Amino acid sequence: MIRVYYDGLCGLCRREIAYYQKIQPADVFEWIDITQSADDLAQQGISLQTALKHLHVQDAQGHWHLGVDAFLVIWRGLGGVWSMLARIVALPGLLQLARIAYKLFAAWRYKRLSHCKLD
Repeated sequence: MIRVYYDGLCGLCRREIAYYQKIQPADVFEWIDITQSADDLAQQGISLQTALKHLHVQDAQGHWHLGVDAFLVIWRGLGGVWSMLARIVALPGLLQLARIAYKLFAAWRYKRLSHCKLD
């Protein structure tokens, strides 16, 4: 089971996850809104504040993936064209660019959302 920890108070995040939930294959994903339940993450030593900064995914083997790498796990789990997108984004060079773009976007998103200002 792939466990996806997402920010349910972020409108963009919520819409994107809702779309993935609509197209997901059966018995592949568990979707956890960290703003409703951060207990699982806390047990793993991941604070809510840290989780709000980047998408977190725990794959079926228990490995953690953040940001773009988390999306790659989700897309592979969705299969079909999404799996193909994951293979393309994972290409050398493109993956590094995607990570930089995600990091910039995530920082911008984090700064603009009031519920992310917990400290």
